[in-house]
Amino acid sequence: MGKVTGFMEIDRQVAKYQPASDRIRHFREFTIPMSDAEVTKQAARCMDCGIPYCHGPTGCPVHNQIPDWNDLVYNNKWEEAIRNLHSTNNFPEFTGRVCPAPCEEACTLNLEDTPVAIKTVEQAIADKAYELGFIVPQPATIHTGRRVAVIGSGPSGLAAAQQLGRAGHEVHVYERESKPGGLLRYGIPDFKMEKNFIDRRVEQMQGENVTFHCGVNVGVDVTVEKLRADYDAVLYCGGSETPREAGIPGVEFHGVHDAMPYLVQQNRRVGRENIDSVGWPADPILAGGKHVVVVGGGDTASDCVGTAFRQGAVKVTQLDIRPRPPQTEDKLAIWPFWATKMRTSSSQAEGANREFQVATLEFVGEDGVLTGVKCCQVDERRKPIPGTEFIIKADLAFIAIGFSGPFTDSVLKDLDGKLELNTDRRGSTNVVANDKDYRSSVDKVWVAGDARRGQSLVVWAIREGRQAARAIDEALMGESVLPR
Repeated sequence: MGKVTGFMEIDRQVAKYQPASDRIRHFREFTIPMSDAEVTKQAARCMDCGIPYCHGPTGCPVHNQIPDWNDLVYNNKWEEAIRNLHSTNNFPEFTGRVCPAPCEEACTLNLEDTPVAIKTVEQAIADKAYELGFIVPQPATIHTGRRVAVIGSGPSGLAAAQQLGRAGHEVHVYERESKPGGLLRYGIPDFKMEKNFIDRRVEQMQGENVTFHCGVNVGVDVTVEKLRADYDAVLYCGGSETPREAGIPGVEFHGVHDAMPYLVQQNRRVGRENIDSVGWPADPILAGGKHVVVVGGGDTASDCVGTAFRQGAVKVTQLDIRPRPPQTEDKLAIWPFWATKMRTSSSQAEGANREFQVATLEFVGEDGVLTGVKCCQVDERRKPIPGTEFIIKADLAFIAIGFSGPFTDSVLKDLDGKLELNTDRRGSTNVVANDKDYRSSVDKVWVAGDARRGQSLVVWAIREGRQAARAIDEALMGESVLPR
């Protein structure tokens, strides 16, 4: 913990944002960092709560030792703090920026709506560690002679590759896109996380016996069988990228798009890359001067909202079929679990018009071009209420209702009939493997991350990558010192 009486003496404070009128003019991060003294005060609020639900499994999927590094920050021991944080989380500068912070929901002080600013402190530790030069390559001192291929360089693939490299294995990461990072780089907008943080980690990992092969689409450019022949183990971390089928009439109109191609294009523009991308449409999608409708209420939908504003959209409306959540939750009924309550993202706060308990009936248009979105109100069972239909003007519409599994035209197609798949009640198809050994039904092939568990948080992907790395290390060497 931090200061024994800190939670009684110090008010909760988190980093502030640039005003919306300023931040929508650029794609850079807009969080105003707190000073070291302010961060130290927030770390001091960590109380002697007895059972720290914040570090899981309720609060943190990677089991960050939050009270420990809060205490270290309070005592100005930054190097020990980053060492402690790295013991459970390979990339705290990622999670400190994009994680929704279930740890803060599970904080005992959240019973009074004043949780410790855990996410803010986590990001500050990582940024301070880079500033002071504490984050450097940690190459293995002993090399095992074993070779591992990792397919995909998203958070699960990167975490697994770093762990396996440090264990002494020769690791090769195969990435379909032109740069590593997966959807960390191409799906999450730069205003939430700039990509230099990925570049720094890749540089660190290259000093840890990890080699990156970008622009290689496994299953198309090289077969999985070739990798199985050349490596002692293959770990598939392809992510969940296939957009969920919306079943909304009118999707063929020009101006209707799935969310991810839009986000990928803009991230490639910001990164000064060609917008052409394997698996995504190449026609430019731009919101400048347009009325935009976003179907869906999650993080991807919110990212579309923020991107549209920065491109100069006239109006952005976000449609959510769920009822408007309550402003506050019943703490005694929900805590320490994640609560359903009214939350407003930074993108939504930039001026989005949010419609709740509304279903999208169809996209309407003229001469093949989108002109509007026909909607209606729904009841508690999400059934349309007759007579409540209305049309929202739209020049551009994005469908952001989730993902149904990995792309089917590469690894899954290459291993057609060999890789055991599982389809859940929502129609998502994931690769079958348990969370103990992460083995797939194909010999020498392991799977982790969203390809296994379905779409989820970055922090869950990191956990799966770390656990899969230990499972592979144990299978290759008979034992492992890597943590689960």
